[in-house]
Amino acid sequence: MNFTTLSLSPQMLKNIESLGYTQMTAIQQHALPAILEGKDVIAQAKTGSGKTAAFGIGLLHHLDVKKFRVQSLVLCPTRELADQVAKELRRLARFQHNIKILMLTGGESFGKQLGSLAHQAHVIVGTPGRVLKHLNKESLDLSHLHTLVFDEADRMLDMGFIEEIDAVLSFVPKQRQTLLFSATYDDEILAISKKLQNNALHVKTTAQEVENRITQEFYKTDNKVETLIKIFSSYKPENVIVFTNTKLEAKELAESLVQNKIDALAIHGDLEQYERNDVLVQFANKSCPVLVATDVAARGLDIKELSMVVNYDLPHGLETYTHRIGRTARAGAEGIAITLYNERESEKIQPYEADKKHQFLDISTLTKEQGFEMKPEFVTLVIEGGKKDKIRAGDILGALTGEAGLKGSSIGKIDLYDRQSYVAIENAFIDEAHKKLKNGKIKNRKFSVWVL
Repeated sequence: MNFTTLSLSPQMLKNIESLGYTQMTAIQQHALPAILEGKDVIAQAKTGSGKTAAFGIGLLHHLDVKKFRVQSLVLCPTRELADQVAKELRRLARFQHNIKILMLTGGESFGKQLGSLAHQAHVIVGTPGRVLKHLNKESLDLSHLHTLVFDEADRMLDMGFIEEIDAVLSFVPKQRQTLLFSATYDDEILAISKKLQNNALHVKTTAQEVENRITQEFYKTDNKVETLIKIFSSYKPENVIVFTNTKLEAKELAESLVQNKIDALAIHGDLEQYERNDVLVQFANKSCPVLVATDVAARGLDIKELSMVVNYDLPHGLETYTHRIGRTARAGAEGIAITLYNERESEKIQPYEADKKHQFLDISTLTKEQGFEMKPEFVTLVIEGGKKDKIRAGDILGALTGEAGLKGSSIGKIDLYDRQSYVAIENAFIDEAHKKLKNGKIKNRKFSVWVL
């Protein structure tokens, strides 16, 4: 667990000790030996796990300080994270003089960055859009790159940076070390790893996959809408899928919830493709906490972190039940699956009663808070321009963090389609973002912008 067990220079070990790092965190213990050996690593690690020091110590260890060329590039999804990473790397780099670490992000003077790049740097920390802009202008040269790091890779994918990442890769040597850090560890991240990395070591120090971490509760009720609202008030889930058996019921239930100050959208087979996109984007980017869905409409719907699933109507068979509730508690997380049934449906409940995992509870245990409501964390902006208009996620992020002056942390998921783009904006900043984008420009062009 001690840093002295690693093959680090005495100067670096002394600096690490002066920073108060006595023992390695789990991510450092599992990843650092492989990183120091020059191997590719994909690691599941959340903020606060010590991941910056893990890749930071590694890339600084490999640096040739006498060679004034960019040898390491760390890509981050937001300006704030890049700033945080750059500060930590500068602290870790104190063990040796003349290590130059440069930050390249949007919202900063491009001209000033050009001046800094003219004097070269050893390590670049930046956001994909701004790094790509410098590469295209030939003000940044990555031909001597040794280590490429993707920090919060899942957030980068959420923000739609895949095209920028692909473009940056075309400037990077094939022979390199690639380190990928992500809070989630799903199929999308594994596919990216396969594409970017070579025989990567997999490190998972967060909760390991555990089968059946779903709390399964059943409530008998004569008023399902009222009970559903009490469930929301009692559990306060961040996001919920409520399953109904018919399209009409999905539509009517969503309307009833909205009347009760619960933000809900319905998805069913009668929706046009563009309407379906609107609904799914809002639910996935946290602009709507409740999605009411039929089984058919929910096919192909993949939400990484889903707090709760509710069977408003009993599913047609145990297989459908298993499929529905399996949407929560993914990747080792915990989840809640609740099933409502009335007197008429009591006979259909018998197959569920045999399983000890199913808890049959009384609705008297549920309470509704005075003035309870469910409002979204984000609101979605729609931009009438997309991939075919050569718009990239970095362009939208640049417009919002540049002229509009928003913080990267106030901007959520960015979804790009052929002719439209969707951006999740923190509730408190939606009016400001809408006004600035409506009156401003993206890539020197004006686009229609509206709030969904």
